[in-house]
Amino acid sequence: MRSEFLSFSPPCLSEQEITAVTEVLREGAWLSSGPRTKLFEENFKKTVGAPSALALNSATAGLHLGMLVHGVGPGDEVLTTPLTFCATANVVEHVGGTVTMADIDPETLLINPAEIEKKLTPKTKVISPVHYAGHPCDMKTINALAEANGSFVVEDAAHCMPSKIGGDWVGASDNLTSFSFYATKNMTTGEGGMLTGKTEWVDRARVLALHGMSRAAWNRFAKGASWKYDVPAPGYKYNMTDIAAAMGLVQLSRLDELFERRMTIVELYKKELGASPYLQILKTLPGYQTSWHLFLIQLNLETLKITRDEFIEQLQAANIGCSVHYKPIHLMSYYAEKYGWTPESFPNATRAYERMISIPLSSKMTPQDAADVVEAIQTICKKNAR
Repeated sequence: MRSEFLSFSPPCLSEQEITAVTEVLREGAWLSSGPRTKLFEENFKKTVGAPSALALNSATAGLHLGMLVHGVGPGDEVLTTPLTFCATANVVEHVGGTVTMADIDPETLLINPAEIEKKLTPKTKVISPVHYAGHPCDMKTINALAEANGSFVVEDAAHCMPSKIGGDWVGASDNLTSFSFYATKNMTTGEGGMLTGKTEWVDRARVLALHGMSRAAWNRFAKGASWKYDVPAPGYKYNMTDIAAAMGLVQLSRLDELFERRMTIVELYKKELGASPYLQILKTLPGYQTSWHLFLIQLNLETLKITRDEFIEQLQAANIGCSVHYKPIHLMSYYAEKYGWTPESFPNATRAYERMISIPLSSKMTPQDAADVVEAIQTICKKNAR
């Protein structure tokens, strides 16, 4: 057993990020959204091939702005997946919309397009697919369903960097697409996000992201610039700082390196755990590149004498950090009470939740760290086998 606790998903930082951040602080010229934030937007846009990009303080902000840009309000439905972080649904509530959901595919845990088709109504203003664990959804089918129904698509790409559909990056389409750079993400700015999509829509989001002001502060305060600005709409405080952007620029430049290191751990897990009779790993589909933000195992509880929660307790006792992604939306008290949802409302999501564990995965991990995780899982399985 490990002598030291293995954290679930620590960030992989280098001296480059530290230097980049301290340079911003030492210069002292601009700490909030400024030239580095603008450069981060441009570099991210070029990397994913996006029409336009807007740096924000979170992916949640991007999703909220997506709802606002597309005019979601009372009487409008937003169709999403039950297996996601609460933010995906919360932003719909914030704008007064109605959350509707389509169940997941039991093998990929992605929203099932066949279930989307069943749930579409004339009130469906937006479809919001979640690229769960970094595996892209079937966007060709989802986009076609949205177009036929007269709906917009706002993609939750919080887990995506670097994820691709064929040769195209997630974020390359006109759809408003929201990325996360939270501390546990594959590339991080501590807190932060990026919204990509059609230039007209991103420009609208840009105004809303900074109080609804027509001009950003760093442009107004530059030498020779005019202080004058307008507020064409009441907006929010969603901008990214140059401090965060400085870290983001380095992380983006290291993306290939970080992904290669991550894939070393993923391949070891797949080799050692993929054929276990006690669990199953997520199915990945051909033609897609998943970022492998999460490495998820689902326990075959029929083969074990313990529950998922007891399995987690034993992993933690073996100094292995882990988590659960996620408790489904329909099991959260607010949503269950408001919409009358029960565990049976979305049976695939409920079943997956009862069996899932996210095991440690980070570009900072070593092969020995991964071997320790595998050993702990295999030991627990054998000890508790039926």
